[in-house]
Amino acid sequence: MTASSRSSASQGLLFALLAYGAWGLLPIYWKFFGGVPALEVLCHRIVWSSVLLLGVLALQGRWEELQKLWRSPRYIATFTTTAIILSTNWGIYIYAVNANHVVETSLGYFINPLISVLMGCVFLRERLSRWQGLAVFLAFLGVLNFVVNLGKIPWIALGLAISFAVYGLLRKITPVQPMVGLAVETLVITPVALILLGQGAIAGNNHFGFNWTLSLLFIGCGLVTSLPLLWFNNAAHRLPLATLGFMQYIAPSLQLLLGVFLYHEPFTRTHAVSFGLIWAALAIFSTYSWRRSRGASS
Repeated sequence: MTASSRSSASQGLLFALLAYGAWGLLPIYWKFFGGVPALEVLCHRIVWSSVLLLGVLALQGRWEELQKLWRSPRYIATFTTTAIILSTNWGIYIYAVNANHVVETSLGYFINPLISVLMGCVFLRERLSRWQGLAVFLAFLGVLNFVVNLGKIPWIALGLAISFAVYGLLRKITPVQPMVGLAVETLVITPVALILLGQGAIAGNNHFGFNWTLSLLFIGCGLVTSLPLLWFNNAAHRLPLATLGFMQYIAPSLQLLLGVFLYHEPFTRTHAVSFGLIWAALAIFSTYSWRRSRGASS
């Protein structure tokens, strides 16, 4: 490994830690909004993300990529669909954090990679190996244990996992760079967000402008959305996918720690068994993926 390669890998690890660390600590940011309705926070996240992403693309000189997508009805239709799915995911997450379900959000993002594998098998006809099948089965047992012993379906976890898996599937089959794609998605859905914010303003229910702190937090939604994506893109260019695959569990691990130790959410024996089964599934899945990537590169 050359000095240049080692430097690139080190930078990649730093960018990955920044990205996954930011995503893992994001519940702290949403908690600052307190009693503000999740829909209002979501609308501001969409609007300010589109503003910031447009600024980033302008600085990078990538307007031509953006204009090319806008001229394609097929791409606009695809990104309208993904924008709705992503907005649903964001909305569930913001609601869950401020409704004291941070532990369940971490469960959702632990399950997500396994749901993605299952969807790849169903929709892309990718082969599910014996080890991958075992991992998916263990994750299913973890969710089933949650339902049977707590008497409720973890709809927040499943909603986050399934919506993000569907979003990932659609983006996988759409050959567009992540940053440009996210810019189009936020732009497509921004008019709806502005209409909802306008209705709230007319009714006198909006919180923007209520005080400087809250207003700056609303504007900062664009920053906390876009910065981790920029860091992730830099990491993805410098690190093997297998390494990124291992590091993706930093985010839900931090969310779980926040939920249990900072926000004192319950973590019962049922939670422990469910998480244990899912962690075992992820260990099998990650080890298999790592070995397969090593075999392909040798």
